[in-house]
Formats: sequence, structure tokens, C-alpha cells
Amino acid sequence: MANGEILDEYQKVVRELSDSIVAAQRPIRILDALKWDPSIEQLFIKSKYKKLPQIDQEYYLKKNPLSFDPEKKIQEFHEIDRNIRRKLGQYSGVGGIMQRMCYEYCRVVEMLQARGTPRFTEISQELYGSSEDAFHVGAPTLKDLATLVTSTLAKIKDKVKTSADVPSYTSEQAVNILRERLAAYFTDGNTIRVELSDGIIADAAAGADRIKIHDGLKFSAREIRTFEIHEGWVHLGTTLNGMAQPICTFLSKGAPSSTVTQEGLAIITEIFTFSSYPGRVRRLTNRIVAVNMAEEGANFYDVFQFYCEQGMDEEDAYQSTIRVFRGSTPEGGPYTKDLSYSKGFILIYNFMRLAVQRGLVKRIPLLFVGKTTLEDLHILSDLMDEGMITPPRYVPPQFADIAAVSAWMVYSLFLNRLDLRRLALDFKGILQ
Repeated sequence: MANGEILDEYQKVVRELSDSIVAAQRPIRILDALKWDPSIEQLFIKSKYKKLPQIDQEYYLKKNPLSFDPEKKIQEFHEIDRNIRRKLGQYSGVGGIMQRMCYEYCRVVEMLQARGTPRFTEISQELYGSSEDAFHVGAPTLKDLATLVTSTLAKIKDKVKTSADVPSYTSEQAVNILRERLAAYFTDGNTIRVELSDGIIADAAAGADRIKIHDGLKFSAREIRTFEIHEGWVHLGTTLNGMAQPICTFLSKGAPSSTVTQEGLAIITEIFTFSSYPGRVRRLTNRIVAVNMAEEGANFYDVFQFYCEQGMDEEDAYQSTIRVFRGSTPEGGPYTKDLSYSKGFILIYNFMRLAVQRGLVKRIPLLFVGKTTLEDLHILSDLMDEGMITPPRYVPPQFADIAAVSAWMVYSLFLNRLDLRRLALDFKGILQ
């Protein structure tokens, strides 16, 4: 009984600290704070896509001011951090997760304060990474991945397209299709809203309880399927799983480190459900190229031209270029969040292979317990054993069945040891 009372008090303290983080981060809306006014696009069009947009630090302060006092917000997170240490101690696993979240949110606020300055990109690279980051000593970088994928996709261009790639569904039709599909996936009384929006850069975006579809566009069957998997199964799924946590409520909100894991998880789920396709992969790797160009000194017009050369019309090229320079300036460094998709995919895939190799397969579904990070999974596993977190309700079938995942990863471990260059020589007669 005594132990039970101590555990109950401990759970209460963790819940209170967790709730304080959730409340403190509420007014921080990163993408909203990085937006450019629609008039910027109109001026760019008027210049026949030649004149760089006029964006500087003053622009953000006047046209898109923060909805909170940044200094007070940083102090608020510092106070939460101190409370965590006072109440949970220095070596608490769950305390360590929450302390890192406080640190990252402080860095986010500092990044938003630095909009329109070189420091913005510096902090972005700290939080989301750089195109030149290595995965281990001597490993290829994300830039190398983009180069390999681009050359490979060029060899199968137009050879794999079917009617599923034809943009034949309006935004309204996409909304109705997604509503029906997600209603079948999200049960237990969770009502998922799917609605039109003209205020997002992406074709689709997930919020806490809804998916927004860009109005006025047409989509292919494959694109709608990726929205279902990426925005629905993963982003909404992990949000709902996190919101269902009775104690560790911080799992419902994602700090930047969780962005890499969550976007990577969404991409790997697309792959595992056979929902991805070459056009989708090309879009993701083009983002790596664009970020790398900006990291190496390319300006807004240079990246815009790159996207035009990839076959995009001016409107799509402009929207894709904004993703790179939002929060920065047209001649400054990039916002590097778009590296998260490919970086996260590589990290998660390798984690899964190693988890199978080391007999830790039961940790794989924990990726969906909320807005998780790879580095926290061992702590989350302990918290699950202690009853501090509940199992995720919404887990895609491909990950819920760890037996099937294990079989895939076991073969992957062996295939990785084969030399493709040697195989290419041996298969030369077959591949002619």
C-alpha cells in the first residue's frame, strides 16, 4: 500500500510537470510565425519572377509579430526546467525527456526571435540538421542521398506511371475521400475533421484533430493515399495516442527533435504500405537539394529556377521555394526542417534493423505512442513497464505486427552486406 501511495504521488507530479510544458508551448506556432504575406508572391509575379522578394528582420517584426513575449516565454520554460529538477531529481528518465523539451522550446523561441538574420539558420540547423550531416563516421550525407536518388529516378522516369498518377480529383473530392477512409481507421469515438484551406503552403497538413487540404488543386489517387497515411495514420494517430496519455501528456506535443522522428515515421509508413511512388520520392529529395543550395549560398531566385527546371510551374515552384526561405531572407540561409523527412526515414529504418538484430522488436510500436524521439525509446519502454504510459491505440498494421516487420528487417540485415557493384557485374547478362 505504501509503495502504491508513493507511485500515485510520483504520477501526480509527472502529470503536473507534463501539463505545464503543454500549456507553455501552446502559443508557439512555428510555421505561422515564418509565413510570408500573400502580397510578396504578387510582387514576385509582377516582376515576372525576376526580382527577389523584399524580406528582412523588420518585415517579420511588423508584418508577422509573435503572439507572445519571447523573453517571458523563455523564462517560463527555465522555471519549468528548475521545477523538474527540484521535484524529480537529476537522473529521472522522464524528467530528462521533459528537460530536453524545455531546452528545445527555448531554442525555438530564440530561432523565432532571429527571423530575418543569419542566426535563424544556425539555430534551425541545430534543431533539424544540415544537408551535410553524416549518419556515422565515413557515411554518406543527405546530399549524397539526393544525388543517388535523382540519378536512379531519371532511369525509370515515365516508366512506372499509371492512371493512379493522374491528377483527377478536386480538393473537395479529396476531402470527402479522406473523411470516409479516416473514419474507418480512427474509431473509439474520435471524429477526425478534413477540411479545405487556402492558408497552407503544403498540399495537406495535419493539426491536432483535423487535416487541411489545399483548396483549388487537383490530386491523383496516389497523392490522396499518401495524405491518408502520412497526415492521417501517422501525424493524427500519434497526436491522438499522445493526447490519450493519462500521465505523460507531453507526448501529445512535439518539440523539434520529435519532428525528425515523426516525419521519418510518416515516410517509412508510406514505404511500408506501398503508398509512396517515384514522384513523391523525387519531391522529398528535391527538398534536400534546395536546402543544400541555400546552405551553399544560393538565393531565392536560384532555388526557384531549380524547381522550374524540375518541371514545376511557376506557382508550385514559388511555394516550394518559400518552404526553404521562410523565416529567413531571400538571400539568407535556409529553414532546414524539410530535411526531417529523409533524415528521419534513414534513422528509423536503421533503428528498426538494429532493434530486430538485438531482440528489442517490442520497442518498434512505441514509435507511435505520441510525439516521440528515437533517443527516448529506451526510457519510454521503461515507462511502459512501470505503467506510466499506455500502449498506443492507433498503430498501422504494418507496425503493429512485429512478426512481419521482423522478417523484413532480418532479410534487410543480410542484403545490406551484399556489394551492389559486384552484383551489377554478375547480373550484367540478365540486366541487358
